[in-house]
Amino acid sequence: MPITERYSSDGRTSDRPCPDALSENGQEPGPSSGLNVLLIDDNASIAESIALAVRLGGHRIDAAATPEEALSRLAAARYDVILLDMNYAAGRTDGAEGLKLLARILSDDPAAAIVVITAHSGVRIAVEAMRAGARDFIMKPWGNADLLARIATAARAQVPVAATPQPMTTEPARLLGDSAAMATLRDLIRRIGPTRAGVVVTGPAGSGRGLTAAALHAASADAGVAMPVIDLRDDTAWSQIVDTSTILLRHPDRLGEVGQARLLARLPADTRCIAIADSASGILPALARRIATVEIAVPPLTTRGDDALLLARHFLRMAAALHGRAVPAFTPAAEARILRGPWPDEVRGLAVAIERAVLLGDGTIDTALLAPEPVAVVAADAPVRFDLDENERAVIEAALREHRHNVSHAAAALGLSRGALYRRMARHGL
Repeated sequence: MPITERYSSDGRTSDRPCPDALSENGQEPGPSSGLNVLLIDDNASIAESIALAVRLGGHRIDAAATPEEALSRLAAARYDVILLDMNYAAGRTDGAEGLKLLARILSDDPAAAIVVITAHSGVRIAVEAMRAGARDFIMKPWGNADLLARIATAARAQVPVAATPQPMTTEPARLLGDSAAMATLRDLIRRIGPTRAGVVVTGPAGSGRGLTAAALHAASADAGVAMPVIDLRDDTAWSQIVDTSTILLRHPDRLGEVGQARLLARLPADTRCIAIADSASGILPALARRIATVEIAVPPLTTRGDDALLLARHFLRMAAALHGRAVPAFTPAAEARILRGPWPDEVRGLAVAIERAVLLGDGTIDTALLAPEPVAVVAADAPVRFDLDENERAVIEAALREHRHNVSHAAAALGLSRGALYRRMARHGL
């Protein structure tokens, strides 16, 4: 089986993610001097060998067997170095899959330290990867000392500050999804993020507006500076509007005309504003010129195609790690339900449903776990009720609801004639 667990420097494994412990590339150091390494390779024996060498070198390592799992892990944790194999599908040797994943990782984080892994026959692929932004490459079979040296060198290498944002110390801001809608969203972030333009992020609540705002900031030259988040519905939060590089304003569209004028007067002249709003039309023109030069609309989950299942598998891995569970599997029916949607509260609602299913399930997640019926809990000392009339009324009401108040169908379900059901309905005032 492919390696999916985290290896710690003491040789033990854990399904739970370790705290970020980045050091030499500008992120905060952890309790030890070891690096956090991500290995992306579908060959289980190679992954085992590399993991052993990295552990013996005093580092921590996660392994992903597919590009999808790799992007999921990168969305959940930060890594000093990424070891990237260049082929995944059976029989592929052209490196196209690895180059595509390399481009995707670097588009989200131009400062990512990537060392590609290739065979001796893949020198051309390695050279192409270096031109595309990889820090280094290593050939199979490798020497462990050489592998560790290249990992250390890649982690120490610095990219020009003017060309690449400084690493953030917050959670990664990576938008998962392969749909055209998400590709367009990421392209807008790459183009607008490095500018000083005011941006308003719109879209359904729970669709990822906050993550999109964080990704915009992460793509800017001020990414290393914390971005204050100000909920404008809270009067006490207005005191946080100070002269800083960037601030995130939540719900400016819910302010009245006076409130929006007051906000405009309080905004520091040199501070970039990123806003989250239900609709850009709710922001008056004077304020919009300051904080909403560009509108970026986050697409609802129903327009993202197969991204719903990709996100569900990501949430599955995260929930399993959080609660110390083995990663369960979706049944085909559950996968169809995930794709069919809709999900209340969008992506956020899907994440909650998946976490609940992980907690309630036992190795497999079916449709019932994704949308369970409420569990009625009766106190142990509650008196038992034997009121036949009350219970009969409840049963009749339930049958009528089930059959949309079609008396004939409800009577048949209850084993009564229509006349008998009408008489009982009259007795109970239904």
